[in-house]
Amino acid sequence: MGEAIDTKPPAGNFIELDWFAVLLGLLVLYVPTFYNAATSYWQYDENTHGPIILAVILWLVWIRRTALITSSMRPATVSGFTVLVFGLLLYVLGRSQEIALFEIAALAPILAGIALAMRGWSALRAFWFPILFVAFMLPLPGLFVDSLTGPLKQQVSAISEQLLYVADYPIARDGVMLTIGRYQLLVADACSGLHTMISLSALGLLFMYLMGRASVLHNAIMFASILPIAFCANIVRVIVLLLITYHFGDAAGQGFLHGAAGITLLLVALVVLLLLDFILARVTGSGSRG
Repeated sequence: MGEAIDTKPPAGNFIELDWFAVLLGLLVLYVPTFYNAATSYWQYDENTHGPIILAVILWLVWIRRTALITSSMRPATVSGFTVLVFGLLLYVLGRSQEIALFEIAALAPILAGIALAMRGWSALRAFWFPILFVAFMLPLPGLFVDSLTGPLKQQVSAISEQLLYVADYPIARDGVMLTIGRYQLLVADACSGLHTMISLSALGLLFMYLMGRASVLHNAIMFASILPIAFCANIVRVIVLLLITYHFGDAAGQGFLHGAAGITLLLVALVVLLLLDFILARVTGSGSRG
C-alpha cells in the first residue's frame, strides 16, 4: 500500500482558496524574515545577492505554477506533513533564537512539504530546483566564511605575484600584502573570491537548469567548471587592480575602477561559462530537454 491517493483536482474556487491559504501562510512567516534581511545582513557585500536569489526563486515558482494548479492530486500526506513540520520547527527555532541561517533554510523544507502534502511527488519533482536554490540565500556563518577566506586570499595573492613576476613587474609578497613598485595592496576578504564563487555558482546552476541539457557528461563538465572559472576570474581581477595601481596610481586602483573590476570580471566569468556550454553542446551533440 502506498500513501499516494489518485484523485482529480477539485474545481475552481476550492483550488483558489486552497492555494490562497498557503500563500497567506507563507507571507505571514516570511515577510518579517525578509524585511529583517533587507535591513541587516543583505546590506553587506557578501550577502547582496540574497534579494536577487529570492526574486529568481519567485520567478521560477511563477513560471511553473501550472504544475501545482492543474496536476492531478496524488498527495503524499505522511511524507509531506513530516517535512513541513520539520521546516516549521526549524523556522520557529531560527526565529525565536534569531538564527537567520535556520530561519531562511526552513523555507526549503516548508515548500517541499507543501508540494508533497498538496500534490505529491510529481509536484516536488517539478519544483526541486527553486527549492534547492534557497541554499544560495543562506547567510553563511562567520566561522565558515573565515575558514575559506583565509586560504583563498593566500592562493590568490601567491598566484597573482607569480604571474606578474614572470611578466617582469617589480612585485613582492608578504602573506596577503602585495607590493608592486612603490605601492602596497592588501588582498582583503572581499578579494578572496568567495563572493564571486557563490554568485557564479548560482548563475551557472540557474543557466544549466534553464538550458536543460540532456547529456550527463555535458552537465557534469559544466558543474565541475563553475568554481575553477570563478577562482581564475578573481585572480584576473586582482592582477587588473594591481596593474591599474602600478600604472595609474593608488587613487585609480581604489576608486571607481575597483568596484567596476569586480562586476566586469563576474560578467566575463559568466560569458566564459556560456562559451563552454556552447562548445560542449557542439562536441557532445547534447540538446536541451523539451
